[in-house]
Amino acid sequence: MDSYDKDAGGRAGVAALSPPYQVVAALALALVAVFACAHLAMVFLHVAPANTVTKQHGEAVDSWVYPEFEQNWKLFAPNPLQQNIAVQARAQIRTTDGATRQTGWYELSAQDAEAIDGNLLPSHTQQNALRRAWDFYTGSHDNENRPNGLRGELSERYIRRIVLLRLADEELDGTVRRVQLRAMTTRVQPPSWSDEKLDKKPVYRELPWWPVTSRDLEVRAQ
Repeated sequence: MDSYDKDAGGRAGVAALSPPYQVVAALALALVAVFACAHLAMVFLHVAPANTVTKQHGEAVDSWVYPEFEQNWKLFAPNPLQQNIAVQARAQIRTTDGATRQTGWYELSAQDAEAIDGNLLPSHTQQNALRRAWDFYTGSHDNENRPNGLRGELSERYIRRIVLLRLADEELDGTVRRVQLRAMTTRVQPPSWSDEKLDKKPVYRELPWWPVTSRDLEVRAQ
């Protein structure tokens, strides 16, 4: 063992620290342990069958788990997705002279694909944030875009803030008042040797306009 791993008395690790630093280190380790245990407990309650705790505190568990720690079985699905889903967004802007204008559609999924292409170590955000946000939204809303309880409301706030963060990188020349999203879905065409015939025409799902709140603008400004 190298000499710098021990103090003058031959002690190593936390024991080699002075008493005040030992207290700080012990408190930090305790906080990490408490957080880890709480997180594991929340995830366990989320995936466990309905029980007394989840019936009474289900909303608290869901608010902790969704959307970052969502658990699902899609990795083992017998029929993987055979669609390409491209998420797009546009905004209504209040310009500095008081006028209102509407932007064109920004190709958010295409921006992610461009950032990943050729990148040996793409970030989790570039790979999954937008895709998971859209999946979270569609899984918690019906076909009429009506939210299904708490998860629906969380998904709306989550994907709206992602859009605002993306728009912060654009030169909009004004303040965002409302945003709108849509997804363009196209079927992955079968291989040449297959007899399967699929419609190549894209299908659009367009969401209603969402007003941007002052809280959303604080997130956009960060």
